[in-house]
Amino acid sequence: MKLLFRRIACLLLALFFHLPFAASAQPFAPAGQASPALWKVSDQDTTIYIFGTIHVLPPEIDWFRGTVQRAFDGSQELVTEITGTDPAAMQRLVLSHAMLPPGQSLRGMLTPELKTSYEKELVGFGLPAQAFDGYEPWYAAVALSTLPLIRSGYAGENGVEQVLDQRAKALGHPHSALETAEYQIGLFDSLPAEAQKRYFAEVVGKLPTVAGQFDRIIDAWRKGDAESLASLMNDDEDDPELIGVLLINRNRAWAEWVRQRLAKPGTVFVAVGAGHLAGPGSLQEQLAAQGIAAERVQ
Repeated sequence: MKLLFRRIACLLLALFFHLPFAASAQPFAPAGQASPALWKVSDQDTTIYIFGTIHVLPPEIDWFRGTVQRAFDGSQELVTEITGTDPAAMQRLVLSHAMLPPGQSLRGMLTPELKTSYEKELVGFGLPAQAFDGYEPWYAAVALSTLPLIRSGYAGENGVEQVLDQRAKALGHPHSALETAEYQIGLFDSLPAEAQKRYFAEVVGKLPTVAGQFDRIIDAWRKGDAESLASLMNDDEDDPELIGVLLINRNRAWAEWVRQRLAKPGTVFVAVGAGHLAGPGSLQEQLAAQGIAAERVQ
């Protein structure tokens, strides 16, 4: 699995970022202007913009301007991976999908070496050793991966989807979703136990470098450097089962959604995790397989 956790975190981090045990954020240096990548798919009477998002960002990255803003403001509808989820509803989803059966514990599933490393990391974030004992490895891993980012100043309210949702409301644009939070959580929950454990072990081992790695991902996104972004998020991935379930199958489904949406006139702004728009199996690659060309416009 190697570096897969970086890409997974970028894709679904928004679901888990507002955690009650989050570490205190530190001030983040202003990052200035950004020109993230934007694509367009169109026919005679339909235009679909496709924008790669980052679910959590530091403050003061000036990305909603120029071509992106004009494309968004000229659209009639916003479509994202999921729409806003009520905290109570999210809690119910977690309880139904992420909890271990009674009598089992996360630390009881770990090797002595991994258990020691894991508990050491929890202490570093001011958390008790039993913080995630009741949760399945996939949930604990995703939740853990948020902690260094929160400490470094990243916040969900700065994420691209939040900004776009607020703008859509101001303009009176409808906001729909390609998936549901329950579906996304179900993807993780359906992973075999051994795959979850491998993912958890990698996250624990990489926690000290998560923030630095994410900084490099953000830098590539800001510059619109799709090739570097693909390299950062995709290199060394070697678990076909995980990649298929969490990435390629979803891209294939979204390409079919785009194909069907082209039959309806209008202009739509689609915003999905940037990891879906780079590297092998990307959404653009799946569109091309259906004979649909995606044009880079920023």
